[in-house]
Amino acid sequence: MPLKYNVFNADGVKTKVLVLGGKTGMLGQALMKTGNEYGFEMSSLGREDADVLDLQILDAHITRLNPDIIFNAIAYTGVDKAEEESAQANLVNKVLPENLVSILRYSACHCVHYSTDFVFNGKNSAAYTENDETDPRSVYGSSKLAGERAILKLDNAAVLRTAWLFGCGRKNFVSTILKLAHEKPVLRIVHDQIGSPTSTADLAEMSFIVGSRKATGIFNAVNSGAASWCDLASEAVSLMNLPAFVEPITTAEWPQKAIRPKYSVLSVKHFTETFDYAPRPWPQALREYLFECIARD
Repeated sequence: MPLKYNVFNADGVKTKVLVLGGKTGMLGQALMKTGNEYGFEMSSLGREDADVLDLQILDAHITRLNPDIIFNAIAYTGVDKAEEESAQANLVNKVLPENLVSILRYSACHCVHYSTDFVFNGKNSAAYTENDETDPRSVYGSSKLAGERAILKLDNAAVLRTAWLFGCGRKNFVSTILKLAHEKPVLRIVHDQIGSPTSTADLAEMSFIVGSRKATGIFNAVNSGAASWCDLASEAVSLMNLPAFVEPITTAEWPQKAIRPKYSVLSVKHFTETFDYAPRPWPQALREYLFECIARD
């Protein structure tokens, strides 16, 4: 069951929540669904509505909507394409947060922004905490780190670092694997990159915990546990009872333009201790996603 929140602000009216990217983004759609279930006054603004990358246009829309909380779920997520499109990646991942800072600097609105495990170099042997040194190895990771640093100039902002998202409403790694598993007898999947698979439904839940309490600073927001891409694919294929064989391969056998962290598991200890909320294990979240979003299609 969802956590229950007082959806009314200090003036006794419903808290207004604006989701940037709420109509088409995988996370944005999950945020809209969760907020509507709680009873918040929800609105969405995305690139299909206006040029949200333009400071004046974005300012006008935010002023008109006058939200109490903004979730910025707009991001450039093409990890490999970013190596060739660094200007566009930085425009979305760095300049947009900078524009939000300009707009919200003197506002009471609370802003929740999303970052990534790619801000780390992947050389750790233990789960990364919020205090570990950042050292991105890709354009994508660097642009997201720049966005973190920009948004934290606000007094009333939080950054949620997340990873390996799967969820309803948009193609993702898991849905792609399942499609391929219907078409191919063998799937060759990287086994030597380890991270934190995360359900967008669970991330939305954690987002409202942070936003409703107006918490500030950096928080890792992922499902608990760790997995390789091969582990995640194998679990999904097994749960859907598909006959495809998942063959583990190394990163070297699947070369890509951007450098991926070898190990980027994110610790949820700080989140759990701060909010008395323990994110559930990723296999449990995956099972719910598969049977609620995939099996019904």
